[in-house]
Amino acid sequence: MSLSLSGRKALVLGGGGLTGIAWITGMMLGLARAGVRLAGFDMILGTSAGAAAGAQFAQGALLDELYRRQTEPALQGAEIAPAPGLMEALRAEVARHADVTDPVERMRRVGKYALAVSMVSEAERLAVIAGRLDGPEWPDQPLGLVAVDAESGETVVFTRGSGATLTEAVAASCAVPGVWPPARIAGRRYIDGGVRSPENLDLLVGFKRVLVISPKGDTPGIFVAGSLRAEIAAVEAAGGVIHVIAPDDAAREAMGANSLDPDVRIPSARAGLRQAANEADGAARFLGG
Repeated sequence: MSLSLSGRKALVLGGGGLTGIAWITGMMLGLARAGVRLAGFDMILGTSAGAAAGAQFAQGALLDELYRRQTEPALQGAEIAPAPGLMEALRAEVARHADVTDPVERMRRVGKYALAVSMVSEAERLAVIAGRLDGPEWPDQPLGLVAVDAESGETVVFTRGSGATLTEAVAASCAVPGVWPPARIAGRRYIDGGVRSPENLDLLVGFKRVLVISPKGDTPGIFVAGSLRAEIAAVEAAGGVIHVIAPDDAAREAMGANSLDPDVRIPSARAGLRQAANEADGAARFLGG
């Protein structure tokens, strides 16, 4: 669970719910079809939706197959639609602690809320996460999945050898407070790493080249640690170069306002695939540089 990440080239996949998983999948397929080589990364860092998409990709599943799982109803994994109002309650809870300047303390308070109000059983949620993956084993590809310790508020990055199965680590990174139950790993409980930041790009300070695929972009939200813009500045100050791909206006419209709605997976994936045609040249030049 160390935060010690190092290397030269990284891929960051950000948070954004079910629509985020779908959009990332469509985007990556479109980039690959356009000849962008999505390989050779020293680290794939995934948070929340990006943890699920990153784990699927790192496990070696073909992007065409992953896209079909998003867009063909017969192949779509079972998902639970959360009860109405839960995300609004989470936003209100985070806002209640806006005057707390220490981000770890703010995350601890959100973790306390998550431990008290989860709406779905851990077994049900773990089954959903398992259905997204091709087994619980970690891939050989370097993969880091960001979560937050619900009791201490500390940020953790699960990697191969951290003592968690891949399923458990993805469940932890995707455990939206107050919506899904905190994931239980080795006696500790963990919540969504997106509470800290959708991308957690600042954990890669020292990397020289980072491609960020971000379903949220630099939009404001419930995140505790800061904005994507600030995280980019931190990496750049250490000599890194960043290339960000975020949804365009058409993709945002397709993804809608409820990122946890299973019914929006198809238009979100298609939006990512369409948008990739406009992003491929820039991404290829960046990764080839």
